[in-house]
Amino acid sequence: MSLLIPESGLFLWMLLAFVVVLVVLGKFGWPIMTKMIDERAKYIDESIAKAKEANEKLEKIQEETAAMLKEAQEKQSAILAEAVNMRNQIVEKAKTEATIAGQKLLEEAKQQIEVEKEDAIRDIRRQVGLLSVEIAEKVLRQNLKSDADQMAMIDRMLDEIKINK
Repeated sequence: MSLLIPESGLFLWMLLAFVVVLVVLGKFGWPIMTKMIDERAKYIDESIAKAKEANEKLEKIQEETAAMLKEAQEKQSAILAEAVNMRNQIVEKAKTEATIAGQKLLEEAKQQIEVEKEDAIRDIRRQVGLLSVEIAEKVLRQNLKSDADQMAMIDRMLDEIKINK
């Protein structure tokens, strides 16, 4: 008996067993296996489609996020520019108001100085007038010690008043 070549009876039984297994598998096994393979392929195809859809949504969200970020940066730049402009306006307004207030204080100080100057001049004139009267009084008393001098002075003054009229 040879190991590689089987006998005809054994060959027949092996062939019969093979055909029976093949028929049973063809009737019951292959449809279940093909059905499972088809379901698995369908599940894989659906998963790939969902993954593509998720990637598309993710890309769309990323684009929207980038657009929103760009818009936010533009708004931030605009707000900062507006804030700088407003700050400059406030500083200019404060400078203008300070200049006006300084000029007003300077004018008030000049007016106060002028008023005090006029008061001082009036006071000096009054004091000079009083001093002049006192000096004149002392001089007249010195010159008019006697009654005759006093009468001569009165006559002279009356004559001057008549001449001036």
